[in-house]
Order: sequence, then C-alpha cells, then structure tokens
Amino acid sequence: MLHPPYPIETERLTLRPFREDDLEGLHAYQSLPEVARFLYWEPRNLEESRSFLKEKMSASVVEREGDWLVLAVVQRETGGLMGEVNLQWRSREHRQGEIGYILNPAFHGRGFATEAAGVVLRLGFEGLDLHRVVGRLDGRNAASARVLERLGMRREAHLVQNEMVKGEWTDEVVYAMLREEWERRAPVTGG
Repeated sequence: MLHPPYPIETERLTLRPFREDDLEGLHAYQSLPEVARFLYWEPRNLEESRSFLKEKMSASVVEREGDWLVLAVVQRETGGLMGEVNLQWRSREHRQGEIGYILNPAFHGRGFATEAAGVVLRLGFEGLDLHRVVGRLDGRNAASARVLERLGMRREAHLVQNEMVKGEWTDEVVYAMLREEWERRAPVTGG
C-alpha cells in the first residue's frame, strides 16, 4: 500500500491530491487539442473535465494492484495547477508499475515534467517497492520521450503501428527502469 504524506514538495513544485477547486486549471489543459493529441481521448469540455476531476480526487492512495495514484502538479511560487503525474501499480506478483504525466503546454520546456515525474518514480521504487517501472508513449511524442530519458529510463521497445488511436495506426514506445538502475542513477534535475 502507498499513502504518501501530502503535500510532497520539490524545489519548484507541490504535488498533492486533486481538489474540487482544481476544475478550472484541469479543464484549461484537458480542453487543448495539443494536449489530447498523443492521448487516447479528445479535448474535453467542462462537464467531461468535472467528471474526470472526481476520479482524480479519489486516486490519492494505492491499495491494490491496478490502482492509480494521480497527483496534481502545482507551481509552488503561484499555487497554480500545472498538470498531473500518475503512478499505477500494475502487478503485485511481478512488482511492476507505470508512470505518466500531463502538463499544461504553458509550462513545457522548463523541466517541470521531469521534476514531477521523478517524484512518482521514487514513490514507485521506494514507496511500493517496485522492481520495474515503465513509461509508455505515442511514438511521435518526442518531448515525452525526453522526459523519460532525463529520468534515466532506457528505451526498451518501439512497437510499430500496434494501436488504432483516433482512427489511425500509431506506434508505441516503451521506456523502463529497474530498481537497481534507480538506486545507482545520478540525481535528476528539473532542467
């Protein structure tokens, strides 16, 4: 089980469970075509964002295999919602997890995603005692690949046209890190 002490502070960020007053910030990025481009969903209207906010608010603890931890990424300086980071406990038997992240494009290119994703990677290895954590992404999403590379994850697979997403065949790229790689990695910085 994983129940992190909240809030989790980094140099520039606060990670915490989502709250009702995050709706405006959540919808601000979920409604953008450039955010939804490489994801399974289309840009969301306000009511769709409200529905997903309720799901996110209930995902602050990982109790069993299959659970997702979903944390709001907040800029410490302003208190504004920047995006989210996720950790899924994929297999108890094999001690596997998966990380993900979505940031409002207004915050891209400054290392915020790496800083936030580094926290959930640590929670996976140190909090859930995972053996292996993966990050999966659309093969066209070079910016997301760079985040995983900065975290020290290695590119493990490139699955060619393995999924039909939004009416077109897309490639999937898989990055991974083992616990032993986590333990001997160099410290991750935001930039």
